[in-house]
Amino acid sequence: MTAPVRETLAGLDLRAEIDRLRKERNAVILAHYYQKPEIQDLADFVGDSLELSRKAADTDADVIAFCGVKFMAETAKILSPEKIVVLPDMDAGCSLEDSCPPEQFKRFREAHPDHIALTYINCSAAVKALSDVIVTSSSAETIISQIPADQKIIFGPDRHLGGYLNRKFGRDMLLWPGVCIVHEAFSETELLKLKAQHPGAPVAAHPECPAHIVDHADYIGSTSGILQFAKSFPGDTLIVATEPHIIHQMEKALPEKTFIGAPGADGNCNCNICPYMALNTMEKLYVALRDLQPRIEMDEELRLGAKKSLDRMLEMASGTVGKGDLGRA
Repeated sequence: MTAPVRETLAGLDLRAEIDRLRKERNAVILAHYYQKPEIQDLADFVGDSLELSRKAADTDADVIAFCGVKFMAETAKILSPEKIVVLPDMDAGCSLEDSCPPEQFKRFREAHPDHIALTYINCSAAVKALSDVIVTSSSAETIISQIPADQKIIFGPDRHLGGYLNRKFGRDMLLWPGVCIVHEAFSETELLKLKAQHPGAPVAAHPECPAHIVDHADYIGSTSGILQFAKSFPGDTLIVATEPHIIHQMEKALPEKTFIGAPGADGNCNCNICPYMALNTMEKLYVALRDLQPRIEMDEELRLGAKKSLDRMLEMASGTVGKGDLGRA
């Protein structure tokens, strides 16, 4: 029986060992904004999922260690098929991806042959391959504005992001019923209490939030967009309605300002921390670099099918992707 990771690695200077392996493996370490601060601080790049994959593709690294979730690591492999891509914990999934099994999505598409499929990047490579255009929270508005009003659209898997776009653009997209469990957890009642405690403090919300949260937001945008808003708003206090680990980057960049995470159902719970992102740890990152496992493998036909819908997004909205992402010198 294999000893637990923490016991096996007891006494190791994990930061030093990760740095050693980074050099030995010629690896680039990517960390999404929702990772724990200690992982963000050692990453070569911190940012949104697609832009991280694009930055890694532009490096001469042989190995990509993606501290995020599985669909993000798959995207890195789609863009860098020649590189080894490891994910510290292969169980780091996504509720949106889980909500949209490829075989069900395929049947749904077949039942609506007059619709094109705009699909949020939070989905599996197999669903990307079944889609026409992938969108991110940064690029979705730019892309939908280019699609004729009479073109019928399936939007999945996030019904909240799709609903936000429907309302903003007066569309009637057919929405897949998936949700992000993190953004679903925010409480309108508790948010209103927080606003009353901090009069004048704006609210920045991710469009994965339900309408009853988004409706109270002064700014709605991707994680990188929210970070840019934090740098530009004139006040000194900001309420943040997305996964709270992004606040680490805000506090590093703007120590003179106060950032408050929007509360969950009872005002105190940690239900808005992504449980999938939390599966990645320093110990698991070390092991992934040491063993080059767990590794993302992908059939070439699937990779090319998924890449086609990603390329279409970049053709339509390349200037919107990754605005505000941070690179570490």
